[in-house]
Amino acid sequence: MPVITTVATTSFEGQKPGTSGLRKKVRVFQQPHYLENFVQAIFDSIGDGTGKTIVVGGDGRFFNRTAIQVILKMAAANGYARALVGRGGILSTPAASCVIRKYQTFGGIILSASHNPGGPDEDFGIKYNIPAGGPAPEAVTEAIFARTQDIREYRIAEVGDVDLDQLGEQNLAGMMVQVFDPVADYAELMASLFDFAAIRALFAGGFRMKFDAMHAVTGPYATAILETALGAPAGTVMNGVPLEDFGHGHPDPNLVHAHDLVEALFGADAPDFGAASDGDGDRNMILGRDFYVTPSDSLAVLAANATLCPGYAQGLAGIARSMPTSAAADRVAAGLGIPCYETPTGWKFFGTLLDAGKATLCGEESFGTGSDHVREKDGLWAVLMWLNVLAARRQPVAEIVRDHWAKYGRNVYSRHDYEGIDTAAANGLMAHLRGLELKGQQLGGYGVAFNDDFAYTDPVDGSVSTKQGIRIVFDDGSRIVFRLSGTGTEGATLRVYIEQFQPDPALHHLDPQVALADLIKIARDVAEIEARTGRTEPTVIT
Repeated sequence: MPVITTVATTSFEGQKPGTSGLRKKVRVFQQPHYLENFVQAIFDSIGDGTGKTIVVGGDGRFFNRTAIQVILKMAAANGYARALVGRGGILSTPAASCVIRKYQTFGGIILSASHNPGGPDEDFGIKYNIPAGGPAPEAVTEAIFARTQDIREYRIAEVGDVDLDQLGEQNLAGMMVQVFDPVADYAELMASLFDFAAIRALFAGGFRMKFDAMHAVTGPYATAILETALGAPAGTVMNGVPLEDFGHGHPDPNLVHAHDLVEALFGADAPDFGAASDGDGDRNMILGRDFYVTPSDSLAVLAANATLCPGYAQGLAGIARSMPTSAAADRVAAGLGIPCYETPTGWKFFGTLLDAGKATLCGEESFGTGSDHVREKDGLWAVLMWLNVLAARRQPVAEIVRDHWAKYGRNVYSRHDYEGIDTAAANGLMAHLRGLELKGQQLGGYGVAFNDDFAYTDPVDGSVSTKQGIRIVFDDGSRIVFRLSGTGTEGATLRVYIEQFQPDPALHHLDPQVALADLIKIARDVAEIEARTGRTEPTVIT
C-alpha cells in the first residue's frame, strides 16, 4: 500500500499570487517545504478534489520536472483520481486551458514564469487555473494566499517518480497519471478555427516566414502545426527545442529579446512574415518585412478581419482590451457596431466576459492576444490567425496595417519599461502620481481633461478592482498611463504607456518615438522618473 505522509510545516512570508500566480527565484522554490506549502494551499482552497481530475504541466524551464513530481504525489495524497500531464512535463499555458476545457477537469496547475528567464539562478512560477480554463480569479488567489499564512501541514505520497516521457497511464499511489501528447488536442482546436487549406496554399506558393520559439514551450507546437500540418519549409521554426534555460536567452517576444528574428525581418532577403512566442506560449510578436506590428494594432487588425477565419465567420460578440492597450480596438468595435470592454491588466478579467458571451476577441498591449476558444491569451493562435488573414487577403503585412490605419486612423502608441527599479522608489512614484490634481492644467502643449487611478466594475459579476493604473487623459484624447507590473521577481517594473490618435494618413509613417516625443517628455517630467528612480532611459521600448 502506498504511504501517505502528513508533513508538519510552518508558513513562509510572501506567498501571495500575482496577476499570473506565484513567481520567485528558483532557489526560493527549492527551499524545503516552500513548493509543498503553496501546492497544499491550492488544494485546500479550491474544494475537495476527491475522485476528480487535474491537469499538470509547464513551460519546461529549470525545476519544472522536479515540481511536477511533487505536485503529482501531493495530488494523489489529496484524493485526486486522475492527473493529465504533458509528455516531458511540457504543456503551454493556452494548451493547458484547452485540455482543462476539453476534458472538463477540476482545473489545472501550470508551472511557468512566462516570459521571465529560466535556469538555476533565474525564475520559476506556479498558478492554478479554474475548471473554465482561465486563471484563478482574485477571490481564489486571495483564499490561497490566506491559506499559505496559516498552513501547518501538507500531505504527500511517499512513492517513486512518474516516467514523464512515456505516453500512457501509470498508477501513482492509487491515482491514475495519464502522460499525453501536449500538442495533439491544441492542434486539433487550431484546425477547427482556421482555414488550414488556404494557409497551406499560401506556403505552397512560396510565402516565407520565420517563427522564433525562443527555446521555449511553443517549439513543439509550432513545428507540428507550421512545418508538418501546414507545409512550411523545415527551418521555419527557429530555436524550436525547449531548453531549461531557454538557451541562455530571455523568452520575451519583443524587439529587444527576439533580436535574431528582428534582424531576419529587417535584413536583406527578409521573409514575408515573422512571429515569436514566449516562455509558456501565451504571448506573441508579429512582424512583416521591415515592419513591426504593435500588439494593440494586431488586436485591432485581427478583429477587423476576423470573419475571414472559419471559426469567426459568424462575427464577433464584442472585443475586450486591457486599459493600457491602445484604443485602436475601440474604433474597430464602433465600426462593427459591437461593444468594446476596457478591463484591468490580467487575463482573468477577460474570463467573465468570455464566459458570458460578451466578448470574442481579447488583447493586452503586453504581447497578449486571444479569443473565446480558450481562457488564456494564446501566442500561436494569434500567429495562425494572422496567417489566415494573409492567406485570404494576399497582401503584405505592412499593406494590411496601413490600409487599416487609412480606414480607422492610427493610434500611435509606445510602451517604456523601467525594469528592476527599487520597489520603494517605484511605490513612491505611484503615490506621487496619485496625489496630483491635473484637470484643467496645461502640460507642455496639452490640456489635461482628467487624471485618475483606474477602477473597474465587472459587468458580469459586479466585482470591483481598484488602483489598476494611473491615467492622464488630455483634451485631444491622448493618454499617458503608469503601472507597476506584477510579473517580475525582483524589484519593480514601471511601465509607461503613451498614446495619441492620428487621423491624417500623411503622418501615419512617423516613428512612434518621434510622433510621441512631446508626450514622452511630459510623462518623464510629471512622474519625476529620473529623480525618483535614477533612471535616465527605459530598459525596453516597444
